[in-house]
This record gives sequence, structure tokens and C-alpha cells, in this order.
Amino acid sequence: MTRQIRIHETGGPDVLRYEDTVLGAPGPGQVRLRQTAIGLNFIDVYQRTGLYPLPLPSGIGLEAAGVVEAVGDGVGHLRPGDRVAYAGGPPGAYAEARIMPAAPLVKLPQAIGDEQAAAIMLQGLTAYYLIHRTYRVSSGETVLFHAAAGGVGLIACQWLRALGATVIGTVGSEEKAALARAHGCAHTILYREENIAERVRAITDGAGVPVVYDSVGKDTWDASLDCLRPLGLMVSYGNASGAVPPFPLSQLAGKGSLFVTRPMLATYMATREDLEAAATALFAVVAEGTVRVGARQSYRLADAAQAHRDLEARRTSGSTILIP
Repeated sequence: MTRQIRIHETGGPDVLRYEDTVLGAPGPGQVRLRQTAIGLNFIDVYQRTGLYPLPLPSGIGLEAAGVVEAVGDGVGHLRPGDRVAYAGGPPGAYAEARIMPAAPLVKLPQAIGDEQAAAIMLQGLTAYYLIHRTYRVSSGETVLFHAAAGGVGLIACQWLRALGATVIGTVGSEEKAALARAHGCAHTILYREENIAERVRAITDGAGVPVVYDSVGKDTWDASLDCLRPLGLMVSYGNASGAVPPFPLSQLAGKGSLFVTRPMLATYMATREDLEAAATALFAVVAEGTVRVGARQSYRLADAAQAHRDLEARRTSGSTILIP
């Protein structure tokens, strides 16, 4: 018998139910994983509310670390006792233990602790693909990163600084501005009080930036486009304020023949080769101290509903984990 969080309907945090479940033996290509720490991410909110629909009833959560207890037939890269972590489907990470496919699991190096791994996997792999693959940032470039004090933001801003880039970050408070500056932001913009596009133009001497990384969505869409230089790339990778409304493609032409992409982690980590390369790069920059990251908030798994309330109310910063 083990315990997990499940949803039987979509809605607010109260739909998260803490339930008993029985785990069997892992099947072919599967492992039984005893989880030690679980990552909390905004995509969990999207799944809970139904913005990203799940077949119900369903587990929830996409990121955790733990220890392999048993492996099924055909699993060659893992053994019982291996410390591992994952980021991605299938949903069900909010659990003390689970049966899951072995394919998304990567072994943890000794330098990366379980709680740290649960705090960095999804957000760190996201930061990796955004700045190394979606748009390969070069030394000397200036970029705009929304929600710079969030989980992805704190990792990406440090990594970008190490690459030699100048980061402009948007934040919601002076406290979060100080946090973002301490983690790589050269400039911060209080998005509730300042005109984002005007500030970016002033910082860049009117040129604009080649790329905007935007996980906020509806509330920052227009400002993000106005920050881009001609032929710039708008990377819309989240919807924290709601989905971006439909827009005419001619809008992109009028603002300088802009490009727009809506990337997803699953696409960039679809092959074992891509997953291993990204995880190796992430673990290396964390182990060497280039990226300093860990959980800034921790909740009991049983208190997942409160963790969701705090996340949605912007009462958290950086990474948050749940402890079984």
C-alpha cells in the first residue's frame, strides 16, 4: 500500500485527493520507484484545472527523484538501488511510490542530492532547451526573460550569465528583483509598475532584443512582441496568466517580420540521446556551481493543495518540492 495524490475532476486545489493505492510488480520496460522528493511546477496547475486535459481519474505531477526498487523485463540501464530522477510523463509524480516507464529516468551523480534533483529536473531541462536549442544564445547578446525569479528563471538567468549574455528579467516585487539580480539578471523590470517595452528599449538603446522567453502568456504577449528587434524570436513556453488569445499573423509582419514558437519539453527530450545530453549538461553546471539551485519551499505531499494555492498566488519563488 502506498499513498498518492489523484484528481477525479478538474478545478481548484481542493480537487487534489490524497488516496491509498496498491502497487504491483513492474511490467516490461517499467520500474517500481520509491520517491524521495517531488517537484512542483505550473504545468501541474494546468493539468489540475483542465487547461491541459487528462483522462480522469488521474495521477498528477511530472517530476521527482527516488530509488529504484524493482525493474521489469527489458530494462537494461537501471538496477534496484539506483538513484534516479525524471521530468515528464506520464502524470503521477505526486506519490510515495509508483510504477512508471524506465525510459524517462536518468541516474543521478553523487554530487546531486535527491531534493536538489526534484527541484531542478523539469525546470533545468526546460532552461537547457530554451537557451541552447530553441534559441542558441551567444556571448554578448541581451535577452528578455519573464518571471526571472521563478523556477526556470533562476536557473536560466545564471546559465545565461555564464554564457556571457546580458539578462533583462521581469519580476513582481522588489524582493523578487533582488533575488533575480543575485542569480544572473543584469536588469530587472517590475512588470506591475513599469512599461516593459519602454524599459527594454531604453536598456538596449532602442534596438530591442533578439529573443524573449515568456512563460506568463496572455498578460505579457503584446509587450513581449514590442521588445523584439526585427527578425526576433518570441518563445512562448507557458500560460501562467492564461492562454495567449488568437492573433493575426500580419501582426508579426508589422512588428518586424518576427518569429514565434511554442516549444514543449517532451518534444525536445523525445529521444534518449537528447535526454541524456540535456541532463548531463544540467548536472555539470549545477555540480560545478555555475548554476546554484535548490528548493526554496518545501511542503508535505499531503499538503499539495496548499502548495498549489501558494504557487498560483505568486507566494513562491524559485523551485518548490513536495516530500512524501
